[in-house]
Amino acid sequence: MSLNIDDNRIALAILPLFRLAFRPLFLGGTLFSIIVIAWWSYFWLNPSNWHPYGGPIWWHGHEMLFGFGVAIVVGFLLTAVQTWTGVIGIRGKPLIGLAASWLLGRLLLAFGADLPYWLVMVGDLLFLILSTIAMAYPVLRARQWRNLMFVPILALLALLNGVSHWGVVTEQPLVAQTSLHGAIMMFVLIISILGGRVIPFFTANGAGVERKAPVQWLEITSLTSIILLVSIAFIGFNRVPNTLLVLLSAIATVTNGWRFSRWGGQHCAKIPLLWSLHLAYAFIPLGFIALTLYGAGYMKNLSAALHCFTAGAMGGMILAMISRVTLGHTGRPLKPPALISLAYVFVLSGALVRVIFPGWFPETSGWAIGTAGVLWILGYGIYCYYYAPMLVTTRADGRPG
Repeated sequence: MSLNIDDNRIALAILPLFRLAFRPLFLGGTLFSIIVIAWWSYFWLNPSNWHPYGGPIWWHGHEMLFGFGVAIVVGFLLTAVQTWTGVIGIRGKPLIGLAASWLLGRLLLAFGADLPYWLVMVGDLLFLILSTIAMAYPVLRARQWRNLMFVPILALLALLNGVSHWGVVTEQPLVAQTSLHGAIMMFVLIISILGGRVIPFFTANGAGVERKAPVQWLEITSLTSIILLVSIAFIGFNRVPNTLLVLLSAIATVTNGWRFSRWGGQHCAKIPLLWSLHLAYAFIPLGFIALTLYGAGYMKNLSAALHCFTAGAMGGMILAMISRVTLGHTGRPLKPPALISLAYVFVLSGALVRVIFPGWFPETSGWAIGTAGVLWILGYGIYCYYYAPMLVTTRADGRPG
């Protein structure tokens, strides 16, 4: 059934929280990130005998990627695909089931250390498998091949999650770790693809400037370099020749930085919904610079590069996007609460603290990670305070969705 023959009466009878995928997944993902970061910061500053499934470090990395990050990405894609294809998005009971599968994974990983490993793994993988199917259905039905790429991307994330679990089950920490690194680079790829679509468009419309046409070879080269680095990450950054890592990272730095520079960021200083996107995206070329320096031997560990991609690009871009998407899809004008600008500053500042100090000054790791954690909690806490009521109530314009 397509949108033009949608039965509004049935749509409006659905509980508002489950009318579109962004509602439960944005709310659940952001609240979960606050809980995870609060606990991780406390644990880092006050070590204990806590032994979750996979160990504390694996649990933290896994849950920020496959708990928080995946929830937001799936919420965005399953909402956007309705607009892209004209096919009604997942809603009502199927959406309740999808959201429940996400919550099941979080509970199993948090409290299932004594359960059979296979049960935890299957329970956690269920969400991405169902999400891949939910994404594929409208795209295939509408035969909209341009957006088909997101189906294998979700499937690959499910595969990387499964391999990481397999590394835990078989007590192969390197496999578990490199799978998470591969997932980080997959998120960089997702942000690069979606960012290249929406940031120039939003900037041109919001700032009233001309949008530059994409340069085809630059688009292809920049995204190809990231795809190759996904493979490098999965193999292991330390298990490939340094020359290859430096070459690919340098190409990714130049092409992605050049591509980004054409999106009009210089026109966005007075528009929070725009400068937040540009500043968050800037962490991607910065991360590739850090990865180049690591491959060349000028940095001792991967922390700076990985947290550019996660705390910076993921954390900043997700907050910038969901604060915009939530307004638009709940029938409100694109005028965010004034304090959301402070939320952007908190999260992006926290990312800088997390990247600079533990990466270059390891002796500061304790207070730096704690400070970055507090800034994350404040930033996403502001989002939840203002936007949670929008997510659980009907659209401001009375329409379904």
